[in-house]
Amino acid sequence: QLQASGGGLVQAGDSLRLSCAASIRTFSTYVMAWFRLAPGKEREFVAAISGSSYYTDYADSVKGRVTISRDNAKKTMYLQMNSLKPEDTAVYYCAAHRRAYTSGTVNNAYDYDYWGQGTLVTVSS
Repeated sequence: QLQASGGGLVQAGDSLRLSCAASIRTFSTYVMAWFRLAPGKEREFVAAISGSSYYTDYADSVKGRVTISRDNAKKTMYLQMNSLKPEDTAVYYCAAHRRAYTSGTVNNAYDYDYWGQGTLVTVSS
């Protein structure tokens, strides 16, 4: 029900925009998030956004370089990534759940019920 896209091979300092298209009827009621999985590392929270876009949260590792947004009419979520670094190299996954948005727990992957297939972002130095 979630389809991530937009990954690719870029150079350090470049920008990239990821998209996550949802086939969820009530998309606007879902909390959406991006996680990433790098080789040899644990899954890491990147950013989350509430259904109305009123609340957003970011991991410290990407804060200031990344912007999460959504278009409920298009049932799509985005992740604009700027000033990319080699350490941003990972498979990026979008995720969704329908519970209340809580900043303290949006980074908990186990709260999310739906996951996309992932899109690979590779940043060369």
